This record gives sequence, C-alpha cells and structure tokens, in this order.
Amino acid sequence: MKSPDHNHHHNHHYDLTGQDRTQKNLLVSTLLNLTVAVAEVIGGVISNSLALISDALHNLGDTAALFIAYLANLISKRDHNHKKTFGYKRIEILSALFNAIVLVVIIVYLFIEAYHRLRNPEPVRGRIMLIVAIIGFLANLFSVILLRRHTGKNINVRAAYLHLLGDTVSSVVVIITAVIIYFFDLYWIDPLVTFLLGIYLLKETFSILKEAVDILMQATPQGLNLLEVKTALESIPEIDNIHHVHAWNLNDQDIHFECHIDLKSDLKISETETLKTLIHGILKNKFNINHVTIQYEYNCCEDKNMIHSN
Repeated sequence: MKSPDHNHHHNHHYDLTGQDRTQKNLLVSTLLNLTVAVAEVIGGVISNSLALISDALHNLGDTAALFIAYLANLISKRDHNHKKTFGYKRIEILSALFNAIVLVVIIVYLFIEAYHRLRNPEPVRGRIMLIVAIIGFLANLFSVILLRRHTGKNINVRAAYLHLLGDTVSSVVVIITAVIIYFFDLYWIDPLVTFLLGIYLLKETFSILKEAVDILMQATPQGLNLLEVKTALESIPEIDNIHHVHAWNLNDQDIHFECHIDLKSDLKISETETLKTLIHGILKNKFNINHVTIQYEYNCCEDKNMIHSN
C-alpha cells in the first residue's frame, strides 16, 4: 500500500506534467497564430479585403494575448515569498483582463473601419481572400484542439482559448464571405461580416472581463451562497454564531474563506482542534473552499452581522 506522502508526491508530479503540457501548447498556439496573422496581413492587402485584414488584426491581438497567457502560466508557478505571500497566481487574472481589454479595443477599431467600408464599398479579390482564409482556419482549428483540454484549468487559458475559438469561427465566416465575393461580386458583404464577427467576439469577451473584474474586486465566488455556508456551520452544536464573513477567489480555482466564530462555551484552544477539522471538512466537501481562516470568540464581539459593516 502506498503511503499518504507517496500519493501526495505522485499527484504533484502529475500536476506539473499537466502544467508543462499546457505551457508547451500555449507556445505552439502562439507561433501558429503569429504565422496566420502575418499571412492574413499580406493576403488582406493584396486582396483588398477588410474582413481578412480585420481577422489579421484580431490574430495579431490574439498572438499577443497567447504570449501573455504563456508568460503568465510560467510566472504563476513561482513560489510564495515574503513580499508575495499569496504567490503569483493572480497574474493569470491580470493577463485575462488585459487580453479582454485589448480585444475590445480591436473590435471597436474594426467597427469604425467596417462603417466606412459600408458607406463606400471597395473591390475585393475573392480568390486570394479564400486561399488565405482557409490557411488561417486550419491553423486556428489546430490551436483550438491543442488548448481545448486545458480550458478547465484556469481563466487565463480559457481566455486564450476563446480568442482562438473566435479566430476559428471568424475564419469560417471569412471563407464563406470570400466564396460569395468570388462568385457574385457582392463587396458590401465584406464589412457586414466584420460587424457580425465583432458583435460575436464582444459578447464572448465581456464574460471573461466580468469574471476577471469580479475576482480582482474579491467578490463572493460565483455559485457560493454565504447564507448556506452560515447555516451549515451554525448547525454544529458548539457554534452559536458566525459573522464577519469574507469569501473570495485568489484565482478562478482557489476559494479563500474567513470568518469570526462565536462559540457557545469557553473552549480551550486545544479543544477547538476537533471543531476546526469538522469546519474544514464541511467547507471543503460541501462548498469546495480550500483555504480557511477562523477567529474564535466567546461572547465578546458586539457586531454579529454576517457581513461586517464599516
């Protein structure tokens, strides 16, 4: 039978392997995206396609986003220290926030360009546009497949994945647009498609933006009901009341929780150990809270509201 320590080290090794694979796939996706972006810039200029140039700008933004995600993945693995007692995990949230803001700026720029093109449609070379769009689609699809399995790990990788998914969808739309332009010479469809792509990407980006801002604002984690937590802990016979409750995400996976616990009797510190184990078990198993800080009290705190008011 394996000892608990052996199991712990085995799982740690497995996690590191998974992190290394995520890191490698992020780097491969970055290089692929850069290649696609360069090809689309050249193809967009030659074919005079705004949709293709828009996709190229989007890809360039995503290349930067992916590279930042790659760097954030590296930095987040650094050990905690005296100045960064929580470690570097939140760098991934900052990265996701930056990526989302960059994407919004790019989309606004594309909307402005598309508006001008709708008012004054320009001829587009459909064949060149089609060839480049197909190359872009294949490269983006490969990158999406590479990152798909890692999307559940953190918000940073998920933001990078959404960038690539948006690129893949936009490549399909650009391919369809190129076919229509090639066969029917409907040049106005080029800026129209740019608008549609922008609206889709804006919707996806705002969900990442909201989640990142909530985490940075230390909002109560999504799906965690503090009243349910209070009820569960106050059902323990030794506890009279819990108050001054705080719950927040360090990143999109680690939930931290702290509170004051008013005991029904004046227990010794040594007697609270069993109680602490029970509390940690409830919070971990029922609410997926993995970092807990408790302040024990016995009839000494005047403000016993669940949320402390200033």
